[in-house]
Amino acid sequence: MKIESLKLKNFRNYDLLKLEFDEATNIFYGDNAQGKTNILEAVYLSGTTKSHRGAKDRDLIKFDQNESHIEAIVERNGINYQIDMHLKKNSPKGIAINKMPIRKASELFGIVNLVFFSPEDLNIIKNGPSERRRFVDLELSQLDKVYLNDLSNYNRIVNQRNHLLKDMGFGKQQDLMDTLDIWDLQLIQYGTRIIDRRKKIVEEINKIISSIHGKLTGGKENLQVIYEPSNGSLTLEQALARNLERDLRMKSTSVGPHRDDICFMAGDLDIRRYGSQGQQRTAALSLKLSEIELVKQAIHDTPVLLLDDVLSELDKHRQNYLLDSIHDIQTLITCTGVDEFVNHRFSINKVFHVQNGQVAKEN
Repeated sequence: MKIESLKLKNFRNYDLLKLEFDEATNIFYGDNAQGKTNILEAVYLSGTTKSHRGAKDRDLIKFDQNESHIEAIVERNGINYQIDMHLKKNSPKGIAINKMPIRKASELFGIVNLVFFSPEDLNIIKNGPSERRRFVDLELSQLDKVYLNDLSNYNRIVNQRNHLLKDMGFGKQQDLMDTLDIWDLQLIQYGTRIIDRRKKIVEEINKIISSIHGKLTGGKENLQVIYEPSNGSLTLEQALARNLERDLRMKSTSVGPHRDDICFMAGDLDIRRYGSQGQQRTAALSLKLSEIELVKQAIHDTPVLLLDDVLSELDKHRQNYLLDSIHDIQTLITCTGVDEFVNHRFSINKVFHVQNGQVAKEN
């Protein structure tokens, strides 16, 4: 699997940009705030419909413009796909595959699998549970369309339930209780499936991550990933019933997949709470490398890897391990300079210099 080319029009700080990628390593270097990350963001958006930064569509459109266009040509199993995405300030984005409009974003998933790795990902262990849930949700959404549908429905139901809980706080409690039961049945249905699928992918990660983490730590640590549902040992139905009074009082849904977390244990140490910064960052690197291997196993192909200025955040040992792990993957890398790659004897296939929204190929 590889991305052959990318065209941008009025995207972020680019008026018009056309790029052709090498099937192996592509380096984008330049000073900060010149537009390097915007290129990776556009690639990620074309495969997932979402910005890795969580930006809204209107924020991706170049200032003083009303629309933006992304075109990506993807090759998978010898077949080329053209993905077109039109971003609009005041209406939903339009997406077409091979010039045929699609109705649901989920129809796009599965054409290209992307793994995005940024310095922020190195903080996934120490930051809040929402980031760890987002990591699992983004990965599963690319690999499993059923999960994507379940997650979309679940989030809609939680929002509806929360609105209802707020209404019940204004003297309508008895009248709306039957309606709450209807939402609860759907929340239990979708929520249980989400929890089961998340637990399964955590099991799959555990089969991979232990070996990777052991090599990164010289055999000093054995890392285990544990899924922590907010309903604990109760079923989701039991937990909702037990927390009903609390939900009515707080006017929000207190249990369910939107409140779950993922724990990282090194022996008896919970790295989230008690690990050193070095332990947390190493565990995060192990997690991202496990993600690459997990996608390989799931799709029987290699994903496209997007590395956004990550190497500068890692020490030499972890840099070398990361670079050695991605030699067989199409990779787009941003950095401030190319010297660090030469020092690592890293094979560079294409180099682009990015300066003030202009990209110049150098080799």
